[in-house]
Amino acid sequence: MSNLNGWGLTARLISKHFGVLGDKVSEAIANFDPETATEADRDRLADTLRESAQKLATARAAFDKEHTDVVKLRELIANDEKASGTLAERLASGQISEATVSLFCDELEANKSRLPLELQEEIDAQEYMNELQKIVDALSKQLADFDAAAKKALQNLASAKAQKDLQELRVERQGQLANLSGMKGQSSALNALTRRAQTVSNEAAGMRIVADIGQKPLDQAAEIEAIRKSVSQADTAGETTLQRLQRLSGKPAEVSAAA
Repeated sequence: MSNLNGWGLTARLISKHFGVLGDKVSEAIANFDPETATEADRDRLADTLRESAQKLATARAAFDKEHTDVVKLRELIANDEKASGTLAERLASGQISEATVSLFCDELEANKSRLPLELQEEIDAQEYMNELQKIVDALSKQLADFDAAAKKALQNLASAKAQKDLQELRVERQGQLANLSGMKGQSSALNALTRRAQTVSNEAAGMRIVADIGQKPLDQAAEIEAIRKSVSQADTAGETTLQRLQRLSGKPAEVSAAA
């Protein structure tokens, strides 16, 4: 269908049946490129397809009528030719008038003369119908090619979008990992907290040293006092009441009479 000049229709048929449609269809098919066509181009082609399909339906009906007329005319001529012999016998025997037979012959000759025209009209109608069928097929293929190209383009777009989303997700995750690595090795906030903790720990250690120094004399005094108490308790552990009184009065203990 790339060259519509080969349709095989006569100029009379084109002007009679097509009119403006011929140029319109030729231009629509020749200029339609499924790979670059827009949705508006597709809509125009679809409108042309619908118009052509309607004309195809009309052309089919017209061809059926022409074909039926030819079949009926041929049958009529064949029957009249068979009847000619019978009419000749009746005319010879005087059973039918010569005027009637003459009228019959006129109709038979007229029908035979009309048959070639009817045959040509049938051929023309069939050619027109066939060419319209080719046009409808070509337009249908163009639309199918467009829809296939559009579907493929949509699939490619969806695939590209999915790849874009995937790469964006990868970049986002890489950024998150980089941030985590930076927090581990280069975070100023963490470094400041670490230094502060060390400083506080050093201060606590210094205070502990000072406390230990102050606590040492106290511990020594307590130790001496404990020794004193233990000695004092040991010296007075077995003394009598009299001896205790003498010790407290500061007088030396007297030797008992028994001694």
